[in-house]
Order: sequence, then structure tokens, then C-alpha cells
Amino acid sequence: MSKMSLGTHPFLLGFDQIERLAERAAKGAEGYPPYNIEHMPPDTFRITLAVAGFSDEDLAITTEDRQLVIRGRQAEPSGERVFLHRGIAARAFQRSFVLADGVDVTGAHLENGLLNIDLKRVQPQQVVQTIPISRK
Repeated sequence: MSKMSLGTHPFLLGFDQIERLAERAAKGAEGYPPYNIEHMPPDTFRITLAVAGFSDEDLAITTEDRQLVIRGRQAEPSGERVFLHRGIAARAFQRSFVLADGVDVTGAHLENGLLNIDLKRVQPQQVVQTIPISRK
């Protein structure tokens, strides 16, 4: 007996991309920068990333194919600096979140080293469509 995956179940027509979506969400799950995800009922969310040392010019937020992508890259410091200890991460990063259909980014703001990205779930209109049956 062969194993049937969720995306190939005969009652789930058109859901064959679910496995690829789960793989894409799990890919690149490194721990930097740390983040929180909050749910604010009834239908809003907030993603907060700890981006200490990054200015808004160092950050880019885009949506690409239902995926929220946050990128950070700091400019190289000008001048010669000698660190006795360097414990503050200043490396470039890319953090991605897969967005469900109907979830839109409503805004973003940077305050006290925290990047807040607000999301809202829009309720789709329920449409009932009658399909006519033709005779041959």
C-alpha cells in the first residue's frame, strides 16, 4: 500500500501545493534575529523582530508570492575600529514568513530596536455560485 500525502488526497482538489508551502515555511528557520508573533483578536497579528543596531534604511520588507520577507544589511562602519569584544551581532539577515490567503501587511514601524510588522486577516466574501447543467 502506498502512502498518500495530504496534497494528493482525492477529496482535496487543488491543494497539492500544501506540502511545498510547508517546506518553504520550514526552510531558513535559523534563530537570527529573534522574533515574536502576537495575535490580537479578532483578526490582527503582529510580528516583532529584535533588530538592535539596524536603522530603517538598513531594513527592507517585501511580500513575494504570499511570503513576507524581511531583510537587514548594515553598511560597513567607516573608519578603523578596534573591538576588544564584539558580542553585538551586526550580520545581514533574511527572515521569511508564509502568509495565508487573505492576510495582508498593514504597516511596519521601528522603535527602540524592535521592528513591528502589523498584519490583518480580511474576511473573504462568501459567494454562492450555481453551475448550470447543459444537455447534449
